[in-house]
Amino acid sequence: MNKPEVISSEDIYKGKIFDVYEAEICDGEIRYKREIVKHKGSAVIIPVFADKTVALVRQYRHAAGEYLLEIPAGTLNLEENPEAGALRELEEEIGVKAGKIEKLIEFYVSPGFLTEKMHLYLATDLHETQQNLEEDELLSIEKLTFPEAFEKIKNGEIQDAKTIVGLILAGSKFGFSY
Repeated sequence: MNKPEVISSEDIYKGKIFDVYEAEICDGEIRYKREIVKHKGSAVIIPVFADKTVALVRQYRHAAGEYLLEIPAGTLNLEENPEAGALRELEEEIGVKAGKIEKLIEFYVSPGFLTEKMHLYLATDLHETQQNLEEDELLSIEKLTFPEAFEKIKNGEIQDAKTIVGLILAGSKFGFSY
């Protein structure tokens, strides 16, 4: 299949974390416009300790209007390798370094309007260092077993999609099924 032709593209907004542009598309005889949020991508990491507990962070997410329980994640810096970004986020948010890291999957968050691709990693052989939170990162760490995390998914206490995907994939690596 041939990709549709981009007739025009106009910047609408330039921001710190993302930009927005409007594209006019021609697909055969159909013309339409799409507003697209352009994002550098993000690194997501699931820290699993020797006792098979996983560390999550609870933080206020204004867009959701509530505190959410999530796996550590962050926007990639310009030209940053996703694995390096995942390791950076792990130490910043949880205060540990990984002796072993494994890529589990990469996926688009919401490809209908957003270019963001998430790169999801599993971190094991963890060694404590020190948290290095950014000024606006106000979060607390919660450690859960996989069965506890799965129960929180089922009862709606974990609502974040990347966290749900990450926990299910990582849990399967350790013999836990959702």
